[in-house]
Amino acid sequence: MAYTEKTTTGYGTRVGNSLKATLMGFVIIIGATILLWWNEGRAVKTADMLEDAQGACVEMPNPDKKSAEFEGELVCATAMANTDEVLTDADFGISENAISLSRKVEYYQWVEHSESKSEDKLGGKQETTTTYTYKQEWVSSPVNSADFKDPAYQGKNYTWTTVEDQDVWAEKVTFGAYVLNESLIHSISSTEPIELDVNFQTLQSMNKSVADTYARIKGNTAVIADAVTNLADTTETATNGNKVDLDYVHQAGNVIYYGRSMNAPEIGDVRITFEKTVPAKVTVVSQVEGNTFKPFVASNKKKFQTLRMGKKSIDEIFEEENESNTMWTWILRIVGILLVISGFKSLFSFLETLLKVVPFLSSIFAFGVGIICTIVGIVYSLIVIALAWIFYRPVLGIILLVIAGFLVWVFAFNGKKKLAELANKGKGQPAAAPAE
Repeated sequence: MAYTEKTTTGYGTRVGNSLKATLMGFVIIIGATILLWWNEGRAVKTADMLEDAQGACVEMPNPDKKSAEFEGELVCATAMANTDEVLTDADFGISENAISLSRKVEYYQWVEHSESKSEDKLGGKQETTTTYTYKQEWVSSPVNSADFKDPAYQGKNYTWTTVEDQDVWAEKVTFGAYVLNESLIHSISSTEPIELDVNFQTLQSMNKSVADTYARIKGNTAVIADAVTNLADTTETATNGNKVDLDYVHQAGNVIYYGRSMNAPEIGDVRITFEKTVPAKVTVVSQVEGNTFKPFVASNKKKFQTLRMGKKSIDEIFEEENESNTMWTWILRIVGILLVISGFKSLFSFLETLLKVVPFLSSIFAFGVGIICTIVGIVYSLIVIALAWIFYRPVLGIILLVIAGFLVWVFAFNGKKKLAELANKGKGQPAAAPAE
C-alpha cells in the first residue's frame, strides 16, 4: 500500500531557492565548459597515443620462450594466464587454485521508492505530492528502515547476519615465460561459479548462530531447539552432493543461503555467491621489462597497456581501442551539452519563479526559455568544442566553428528568411514579402 505525503512551499521560499539556482547555473556552465574542453583534449591525446602504440607494437609469436630481442618492445602476445597459487576464503574455509576468489553478498530487504509530482498554485505556492511505495528486493547492503516515511514499514528490516564482500587475487600469474603485472591480472575476466563443499560442522555452527538471531528477532526461543536437535543424525539426510539443507542455512551450487528457504525469501535472508577466475587464454599488449610487463609510454606521455580475453591480433585490439575512445568522446560530449543547456535554464529560474504567481504565464515563459536555452546551449557547446579542436586539431576545429557560426546566423540574424529568399531565387520565383 502506498504512503502519500504532501508538502507546500511558499512563494518567498521558492524565490529564494531560485536565486540559489541562478548562481548554481553559472557553476554548471563553468563545469560543463571545462568538461567539454577536457574531453576533446582527452580524445585527441588518446587517439595520438593509440597511433603511436600501434606503430610501435610488434607480434611476439612465442611468449612461452623468453627472448632478449623483445626487451623494451611493445608486444602483442597470446598465451595462457595461469597460476599455482591456492587462494583461501578463511571465513568459509574455501580454498581454490585460481587467479581470483570472490564472494558477493546480498540482503533481502524492504526498499523504499518515491515518486513526486509538483503543482503550482495561484499566488506562487507549490504543492508537492510524494508517493512512497515499498518492495522486497535483493540489495548489496542492509537498508535502514528506521528512516522510512511510512510508519508501518519503519523498523521492518533486519538481517540474520552481515558478511563483507571480498576479492582475493593471486600475486603471481604466469604468461608463458613471463609474469603479468597487477593491472593485467585484474583485467582477466574468465570467471565461473565455485562448486562449494563447506565443512558440515561449519554449516552447523552457522545454522546455530542464525537460529539464535531468528529467535531473538522473532521472539520464539523454540526455534533454537529445532535448529540444534539431533544435528549429528541429519548429516546424511541434509546432504546431497554439494547441496546441504539445514533449518536456517543452505548450501547449493556456488551459493550459501541464510534463511528458512532459498525458494521463498523472507526479510533478513542473506545470499552469498562465490566465484573464481580460472586460467584462460589471453592476449596482452604491453611493454616487455625483464620477465614481466609495464605500460607503454607514448610521445605525449600517455600510458597504454591492455589485456583481452582469447586470441586477438594487433589490428583487432587497436580497432576496439579506437572505437572505445570514440564512444566515450561522444558520451562525454552529450553529457557536457546537456549540462550547458541545464545551466542556461538555471540562469532564468529566478524570472520563471517570479511569474509563478500566475502559473499559466510561468508555463509559457518556461517553454520559450527552454527552446532558447537549448539552441544557445548547443551553439555555445559547439563553440567550446571547436575552440578546443582549434587548440588540439586546427582543421576540424575551424569546420566546427563555421557550423556554430552558421547556426547563430540562422537563428539570431534572420538567416532563415535569407535562406528562403535564396531558395526562391533558385526556383525563379520572387520572394514573398515578409508579413507586417
